[in-house]
Amino acid sequence: MCTKSTKWKVFLFPWLAYGHISPFLELAKKLVDRGFLVDLCSSSINLSFIRTRIPETYCSSIHLVELQLPDLQELPPHYHTANGLPLHLHSTLQKALKMAKPNLLNILEARKPDLLIHDVKQLWAAGVASTLDIPAVRFFTSCAAMCSYFSHLFVKPNVEFPFQALRLNPYELTKAHKVVKEHREDDDPEVRAPEEFTGVMLIGTSREMEGKYIDYMSEIIKFKVLPIGTLVQDPMTSVDGNREIMEWLGKKDKFSTILVSFGSGYFLTNQELEEVAFGLELSQVNFIWVVRFPKGENLSLEEALPQGFFERIGHRGMVMGGWAPQAKILTHSSIGGFVSHCGWNSISESIDYGIPIIAMPMDLDQPMNAKLLVEIGVALEVLRDENGALHREDIARVIKDVICGKSGENLRCNVRNLGKKLRFKNVEDIDAAVMELTQLCHEKNHSSWIRVTGMEPRLVEPSKMELSSANSD
Repeated sequence: MCTKSTKWKVFLFPWLAYGHISPFLELAKKLVDRGFLVDLCSSSINLSFIRTRIPETYCSSIHLVELQLPDLQELPPHYHTANGLPLHLHSTLQKALKMAKPNLLNILEARKPDLLIHDVKQLWAAGVASTLDIPAVRFFTSCAAMCSYFSHLFVKPNVEFPFQALRLNPYELTKAHKVVKEHREDDDPEVRAPEEFTGVMLIGTSREMEGKYIDYMSEIIKFKVLPIGTLVQDPMTSVDGNREIMEWLGKKDKFSTILVSFGSGYFLTNQELEEVAFGLELSQVNFIWVVRFPKGENLSLEEALPQGFFERIGHRGMVMGGWAPQAKILTHSSIGGFVSHCGWNSISESIDYGIPIIAMPMDLDQPMNAKLLVEIGVALEVLRDENGALHREDIARVIKDVICGKSGENLRCNVRNLGKKLRFKNVEDIDAAVMELTQLCHEKNHSSWIRVTGMEPRLVEPSKMELSSANSD
């Protein structure tokens, strides 16, 4: 019998990249706040990362489950994550994950979840769940604008995209068509969700930002698209900030400093490194720059950056290798802008903390994300030339405009107002989505009960009030 006290168990299965794992973890917390039990599945090396980011209050309700990947000579266990992985090994990692399908089946059979929520990069996981009569829901960790754009290119390749704000330049459009072509070549029936699956997709955004794109995406992909709000980690529960960074920021004037970071999955080319370095130098603006290299590249910062760079910038800049406490930095009063690759997690944080964005998109979803931000008035973009190259003068000009110019004041006002609206709307969004997920769990339980007993169960539907978070959501 199903009663309102039932605790539904949800199995979360993100792609093996920190940029995908982080929103899955924030979703896990929101589900726990609303009475669910959560299994979060990933590789061993990623679980080590996740474990340090689960607050103590959630430890008893979020269970980490290890998925063992096959042993491949070119992909040892420390490469079982997309974080820092050389680009040429990404396809190998995807292959290894798919080869772990039998292991996932065994885990699902043992854990017996009521619902699977899987990354859109792992559509094949829905097929595994279907063999056990477990309903599967997709989770798309980027924005609706990007998803609707690529879905349009895939379904209507010869029709112009209906929203002009997302128009790409020829260089970006060529790369977008290449992505679609690669997807078509990989699109075999084995990895696609069958028609009988739930037809529900979660997306970490809000109608407040992307209503028209959510509607168009739902029309194109024929799925029910449920926004669940922007998923942002509480900076008070994040990993402690580096004391040296905080002390350095404390000596800078309000809004005088920028954070420069291009995420954990993209690495600047030598030319891009040089242009960004000289752009920061020309801007005369204070900055913290997080520089990352792929695993196996043991370059020092002095070797990677232009000769004499550190002497010329003096105390105006701080360059960090590998990692910095992004959330803590963005919430500091001296930060007036964020030079970002426009990954959706970084965007969500920046908006939530009221920080305008200096958009420097690199690849995949990022050009569409950047253009969305410009459209809603929270970013300026550093445009590339017709060959896709960045130029130091353009970088410096946009940085100065955001930190020192009138544009920066307008952007700061816009992003603060949007952040306030989203914090309120996010609660409504996740509550509405949880109602839908709960119904899927009921239907699965209902079908199983009939199959085993031949009788109709008594269903007591949970009220919306019972699903709402009683705490800090």
